[in-house]
Amino acid sequence: EWDAVAGIGAEQEVENLSGLSTSPEKDIFVVRDNGTTCLMAEFAAKLTVPYDVSASNYVDLITEEAEIPLSRGAAVRGKCGTADAELQISWLDKVYTLKLYFIKEGHNATKRQEAVWKMNKIQFVYDSSERTYFKDAVNPGKHTANSHHLSALVTPAGKSYECQAQQTISLITSDHQRTVTLLLSEVRIQPFDIRADFVFSEGHKCPVDEREQLEETLPLILGLVLGLMIVITVCVYHIHHKLTANQVQIPRDRSQYKHMG
Repeated sequence: EWDAVAGIGAEQEVENLSGLSTSPEKDIFVVRDNGTTCLMAEFAAKLTVPYDVSASNYVDLITEEAEIPLSRGAAVRGKCGTADAELQISWLDKVYTLKLYFIKEGHNATKRQEAVWKMNKIQFVYDSSERTYFKDAVNPGKHTANSHHLSALVTPAGKSYECQAQQTISLITSDHQRTVTLLLSEVRIQPFDIRADFVFSEGHKCPVDEREQLEETLPLILGLVLGLMIVITVCVYHIHHKLTANQVQIPRDRSQYKHMG
């Protein structure tokens, strides 16, 4: 697949702009086709990988977890298409490689589905003999972990996906013995229909971000409504008080009626 990318490398350049990121954990990647941006991705990523080490008795095995962050200065390759796009990120001399695959689906009247794009596959290749994150792994070697039936980051066509909250995606190793966890946060991605160079289109927020935004604004809205109700109540009271004050006071003692008129 990636030989095809190499073949069109002159047309599709890839830039790692992570040095421009305001967050130390967040990386920025841009794929350009004929001098125009066709894919942009910003995110912070970390992978949690379980592996075996020998117990102190050298007989039993204990499961440890390697936490592998996506490092700055990663090598990146990419491919843009009208209906599919790919981003491949490698770091630590290509010991670790993360591949993200995107597809665009057109309007489907039968399913009542508008045109959307989504991330439909993730692959992570790693080597447990690497000593930065793996400490004395038993039977070290290369492994591949893949997503299964993935449908993530679903976004209306023409928009970018935006999510500050952390998302967890599970990948299964090819021997089906391990679950690798990909943690994504501070995400802004658009693999299709970018209208302006280096500029994301309108953002489509993830449900978690929308809920958090609602939780932040709801107390403010309720406070305003409550304040308005208090003002209305006070106004009604003053108006009622003025009206009743202007009315003729009828004596409560019936003996006083003869003095009236």
